[in-house]
Amino acid sequence: MTLAELKNKVQTFFKRDGEEGNYVPRGVFWAIVRKEFTDYITSWRIIILLAIILLTCVASLYTAVTTIQEAFNSSKDAQAIARDLYLFLQIFTVSDGTLPSFITFVSFLGPLLGIALGFDAINSERNRGTLSRLMAQPIPRDYVITGKFVSALLLSIVLFFSLGLLVMALGILILGIPPTWEEFFRIFFFLFLCIVYIAFWLNLGILFSVIFKNSATSALSSIALWIFYNVFYDIIIRLLSKPLLSSDAIQTTEQYLDRSNFVMFLYRLSPDYLFGESTQVLLSPNTRVLGVYTMEQLDQAVAAPLPLDQSLLLIWPQFTGLIAATLICFAIAYIFFMKQEIRAN
Repeated sequence: MTLAELKNKVQTFFKRDGEEGNYVPRGVFWAIVRKEFTDYITSWRIIILLAIILLTCVASLYTAVTTIQEAFNSSKDAQAIARDLYLFLQIFTVSDGTLPSFITFVSFLGPLLGIALGFDAINSERNRGTLSRLMAQPIPRDYVITGKFVSALLLSIVLFFSLGLLVMALGILILGIPPTWEEFFRIFFFLFLCIVYIAFWLNLGILFSVIFKNSATSALSSIALWIFYNVFYDIIIRLLSKPLLSSDAIQTTEQYLDRSNFVMFLYRLSPDYLFGESTQVLLSPNTRVLGVYTMEQLDQAVAAPLPLDQSLLLIWPQFTGLIAATLICFAIAYIFFMKQEIRAN
């Protein structure tokens, strides 16, 4: 075997990382992803959080199914009600008052899952001294942060799609009514939206783990921002909108619409509000309008549920806003990590 043939065989198992003569093993990125995914599913912190999400969602499913069954028992034509009211979608939104609905639990616990997966992604490796040893290997630096994000995202995808399919299966077994194709695809897009929403909080946790050296500081910063958006942001917008929308400050209908649209714009700077609007349209097809509308527009609207393509078109700005916020958080974390100096402890 000649030297050139040997070099070609070696290069089939290695690939360039951008510098002449510098090669890294093929498949090293997915090796990092597999290692991080295994660490996540064997971590007691993540196992406990996943168990809480599973139990709460099953409990909310029970309350929803109980409420729907009572409506079935009092009706003569349950199949007609299921077709007219999109009854299968109500499994995710209806509650009997004892427990919140499925969507309420997801919107509350989903960000906590994303934060738990990302708040110590980088600084824990740095504090243990394993990050410097990892960087001493022929591994591109961006593989580390990208691999951690992809592994956490895969875990979220497996969890929520499995949970969504489980809820659908239990709903079919208990109610005896399968979902229509439109209901199935609405649930699919809803689960995909949940993944994007969790990915935003995951990237926010990763960003704080890159900025702060202490894991506790990054966790508290992420949770503080989640509490701000979940509790205080609505209060702040209400205080700001009160003088803007007061009857003394408004002279015409156009002025009221302009100010109301501005207040709605401020609300939509919150990822929680964007997620809430999107899920409302996906799981409630009777929702035809988002934001402020006049009585003339309401009178001209057709009193019928929106088809799936129109619902997706209605929430397209909210959906792209969530994706943009997710990508911005990851881009900032990526740039900070690539510029940081990594030294051995």
